[in-house]
Amino acid sequence: MKLFKLVLSGLLTALVFFLLNNKLGSIPPLGKFLNPATGIWQNETDEKLTGTVKIEGLKDQVNVYYDAQLVPHIFAQNNYDLYKAQGYITAKHRLWQMEFQTHAAAGRLSEIIGEGALNYDREQRRIGMGYGAEQSLKAMEANPETAELIKAFAEGVNSYISSLDAHVYPVEYKLLDYAPEPWTTKKTAYLLMYMTKMLAGGDSDLEYTNLLRKLGNERFDKLFPDFYEDLDPIIPEDTDWSFIDEPITPTPQSEMPLDSISKTRNMPNPDNGSNNWAISGDLSYSGKPILANDPHLGLNLPSIWFVMQLATPEHNSFGATLPGALGVVSGFNQFCSWGETNATRDVIDYYKIKFNGDKSAYEHDGQWKKVEKRIEEIAVRGSETFLDTVYYTHHGPVTYDENFLSEDEKANYAMKWVGHLGGNNQLTLIKMNRAKGYDDYVDAIQHFVAPAQNFVFASTEGDIALWIQGQLPNKWKGQGKFLLDGTNPEHDWQGFIPQQFNAHVKNPERGFVSSANQHPVNEDYPFYVFNDGYETYRNQVINDFFRSKDKFNIQDFKDLHNNNYNMKAADLLPTMLIYLQDKELSEDEKAIYEQVKSWNFNNDLEEVGPSIWRRWWYILYNMIWDEFESEDEALDTPFAYQTIHLLKTDGENEFMDILETPERETATDLFLLSFKQAVTELNEWKAENGDYNWQNYKRTRAGHLLQGLPAFSRFDIPIGGDRNIVNATSETHGPSWRMIVEMTSPPTGLGIYPGGQSGNPGSQFYDNYIDDWAKGEYNSLLFMQKNEPSDKIIATQILN
Repeated sequence: MKLFKLVLSGLLTALVFFLLNNKLGSIPPLGKFLNPATGIWQNETDEKLTGTVKIEGLKDQVNVYYDAQLVPHIFAQNNYDLYKAQGYITAKHRLWQMEFQTHAAAGRLSEIIGEGALNYDREQRRIGMGYGAEQSLKAMEANPETAELIKAFAEGVNSYISSLDAHVYPVEYKLLDYAPEPWTTKKTAYLLMYMTKMLAGGDSDLEYTNLLRKLGNERFDKLFPDFYEDLDPIIPEDTDWSFIDEPITPTPQSEMPLDSISKTRNMPNPDNGSNNWAISGDLSYSGKPILANDPHLGLNLPSIWFVMQLATPEHNSFGATLPGALGVVSGFNQFCSWGETNATRDVIDYYKIKFNGDKSAYEHDGQWKKVEKRIEEIAVRGSETFLDTVYYTHHGPVTYDENFLSEDEKANYAMKWVGHLGGNNQLTLIKMNRAKGYDDYVDAIQHFVAPAQNFVFASTEGDIALWIQGQLPNKWKGQGKFLLDGTNPEHDWQGFIPQQFNAHVKNPERGFVSSANQHPVNEDYPFYVFNDGYETYRNQVINDFFRSKDKFNIQDFKDLHNNNYNMKAADLLPTMLIYLQDKELSEDEKAIYEQVKSWNFNNDLEEVGPSIWRRWWYILYNMIWDEFESEDEALDTPFAYQTIHLLKTDGENEFMDILETPERETATDLFLLSFKQAVTELNEWKAENGDYNWQNYKRTRAGHLLQGLPAFSRFDIPIGGDRNIVNATSETHGPSWRMIVEMTSPPTGLGIYPGGQSGNPGSQFYDNYIDDWAKGEYNSLLFMQKNEPSDKIIATQILN
C-alpha cells in the first residue's frame, strides 16, 4: 500500500507539473504564467527609461529623451542611427503588438493560437498578403536609401529582442506561450500590407454581380448610383480639369459573367475612415495655417499609434508612428504638417478564370497561359501543418475556388488588387518627414501606391493642399463594379491614372481643404470614379463649419473634432416624425415619441434621442431591404444616403413592401411599424440594462488586440458621437489619433489618442490618455528643438 501511495503521489505530482507548464487549448501554462520569477508579475513595472544601452552598429551616439507622457524624443546624428534607434525604442514599448500584427498579416496566427485561426490564415494567403509584401519589399530594396534604413530599423528591433530574457517578455507572449522571433525587413512590408488590407481591402464586386442579375441594370443603378444628387466632394466642384490630357479607357463591347456566389470573404470594418482639414492664413485667427487630422480606426489596446519625435541635424519630425514602420505617419516637422484620410477607391476587381483540366494553364486572349502555383504551408499549433495550393494568374491569386468559399468547381475568381503591385510606401514617409515645402510634399507622396489616401498638407510658407494619392487604375466606365471575364484582355486593367492627374487642390479660393472619406470629385473629373461607399454626412458638417464665419482658432478646431451633430438623423427624422404625429400610439410610444421629438440631433452622452434614433433607423433600414436577406446569394444593401433619399422622395417604391405581409406597405407604413418595434425593443433593453441614455446605450470600449482579455481592455468609455458624425466614435471604432498643428515657426501641436504609449498592461502609461480623449481634451506636444534635456524631460537614455 505504501508503494501504491508513493507511485500515485508521484503520478499526481507529474500531472500537476505537466498541467502547470503546458498550454491546454486556449489556457496558458499556468505554472509559467504565475511563476513569481518569470511570469506575469515581472510585467508590472514600467519600462526602464534611463542609463546607457549598447547597440551594435551605431555610427554615433543617440540621445533618447522621455517626457511626462512617455513620448520618446530621439536625437541622432544621421538617418541610419535614427531609424535604428526608432526600431529599438518602438520594440521596447510595443514589441508584442508589432509582431502580432505582422503574424496576422502573414496568415500565421494558427501557429500561435491553433486551429481556430486556420480559416483566417487561409484567407490572408488566398488574397495574396504574402505576395503583396514580397513585391513591396522588392520595391523598397530597389531604392538604396529605403533598403539601408529598413535594415537599420530591423537591426534596432533585434537589438532590443536580443537583450530580453524570457522572464521579461511582454505578458502576451506568456499568455500564449511563445517567444518573439527576429524582426526582418519583410515584417515591415507585412505591417504596411496590414494597413493596406485594413483600408483598401474591401469590395462588393461579387455581391453587386448577384444584385445585377437579380435587379437588372435600371433598378441596380437607381439603388447604387455612381454619384448622389447632392455632393460636397473633396476637391471643390468648380475645379478646372482641362489640364488633363490623358484619355479614359474606352468601354469594350463585351459581356460580363453573371455568376452567383453564396458567400464572400471577410471585409474590413466599414467604420474605418478619417477626417482631415487645413485652413489658410486668411481664415486663421493668427494668420498662420492650421491643420487637423483624426484617423478613425479600431479602438484597440495597445493603441494602433505610438507617438515619437525623430530628429537629426538635417530634419526634425514629430507625430504618430505605426509600430513596425519607419517615420512619422501623421504629424509635422519644422516646415510642414501632414495627415491622411482613406480615399476608399475601388482597387480590387475579380476575374472569372477558365482553367484547363489539371489547372496547369488558364485561358486568356485566345491562348493558354501558365499558372503559377504557390503552396502555402500553414503551421498549426497542436496539429499538422496545413497545405493550401493557391493558383496565381496575371490577374492575381485565385481567391475563390472549390476549396475555399465555393463548392462550384467552375467558380474560380482571381483577385486583382493594387495591394499586389508592390510600392515603396515607406519612402513616402521617409521623404515626408524631412519635407520643407509643397514641392517636397508632392515628391514624397508620389511613391505611395496603396491604400489610396487623401494627403492633407500645410506649411510655414502659408501653403495648404490636398492630394488624393495612390496608384489608381484608369478604368472604363463601369469596370470593377461586377465580376469580369478573365479570358478577355479588354477586361484587364489597361493602365493607371498618371500621378500628376490624381485629383488635387492647392490653396483653393475658399481658404480651406478637407476630406472625410466622401466622394473625391464630381462628375466633371474625366476619369471613371464610382460610389465606393463614400461618406455623405461628416464632410458636409465640416465644410459647412468652415463656411460659417471668417476666422477660426484652435478652440474651433477642438470643437469640430468633438462635434456630435448627427446630420444623418437630421436628414430623415423630421420626416419620420411628421408621418407619426396623427397615428394612434400607446402611452409608452407617446412618451418615446416626445423624447425623440425634443432631441436636438446631437449625440451627446446624456441624450436619449440618439438611442431612439439608432434603434428606429436600424429596424426601418432592415424592413426596407428585407428582399436582400438571402442564404443562397451574397448581397449588399444600398447605402444609407440613397435609402434616405428613396424614403423622402419615392415612398411608394416597391422595395418599401414587407415580403412577409400580404399588404402593400409604403414608407409611411414602415415608419410606424418600425417605430412600434423600436419602442418594444428599447423598453426591453431598459428593463435589462437601465437607462438608455447614449453613454449607456452605446457603451464604447477599447478592447485588447486578442479580444478575449477584458482585464487588459477598457469598457463604458464616456464619449458621444457615432458613425457618420465628425466625432465618429461608435462601440469599437473612433478617432484613433486627434492632432491639431498650427504652422508657427516652429510649429506648435496638440494631440491625443485612446490609449497610452506603453504596450504593457501593467504600466501606468498603458491607457492613461483614454479619459482625457473621451472628454475632448488634448496633450500639448513637446516639439524639442535642441538635443539637450529641458525641465519637461523626465528621463534620458543614451544609445551607443
